[in-house]
Amino acid sequence: MIVSIIALVIAGYLLGSIPSAVWIGKHFYGVDIREHGSRNAGTTNMLRVLGRRAALPVFVIDFLKGFVAVSLSVLVAYLPQFSAGGEYGVNGIYLLKVGLVIVAVLGHIFPIFAGFKGGKGVATLAGAVMGVDPSSVLLCLAVWVVVLVMSNYVSLSSIVAGCSFPVFILVSPKTNHVLTLIIFSFVVAILLVVTHRKNISRLVAGTENKIYIWRKRPPTSRPTA
Repeated sequence: MIVSIIALVIAGYLLGSIPSAVWIGKHFYGVDIREHGSRNAGTTNMLRVLGRRAALPVFVIDFLKGFVAVSLSVLVAYLPQFSAGGEYGVNGIYLLKVGLVIVAVLGHIFPIFAGFKGGKGVATLAGAVMGVDPSSVLLCLAVWVVVLVMSNYVSLSSIVAGCSFPVFILVSPKTNHVLTLIIFSFVVAILLVVTHRKNISRLVAGTENKIYIWRKRPPTSRPTA
């Protein structure tokens, strides 16, 4: 069983390491997205630099790679050790899922296929957490959309949505007794705040860039390779 879990962890990291923003930017636009804008290989920077058509597939791929990485846990969930009366029980399978979330996000931030220089991992984290508890993540996504519509700040939307995650976990009868998931939800919220600390400073100073995702992108000169 240990060998199986190690194999799942490695597979989760490799999935997370798929550098969609880097590959799409270079292949279709002749641009290394890590050399422009915020220099992050993620959806938000793709949106700022190359527009919606480039950002959408990046978000979808990054979301799916996180979801698939955590979904790998079904390969061992059938083992008796993870049953309700087993050695590890329900908390054990949630602990495995949390481990897969961590390695998938680390793969996105430090991708082996892109010189260990990736993005912040928000979309990958959202997809991975979806694999842990879909209902809570759907609620967080709803919060994200509402805040984005009201503020036009992607960073603020991500922070508020992330901080709402532990709230949804605690109020749900399905998850409010799973200690592993409760701790994990608070870690996710804190991690999002920490990784967005520069954005928070700019929000307070009033210098954070707004993104009008539903408006047509104004014509700008495309970055050259």
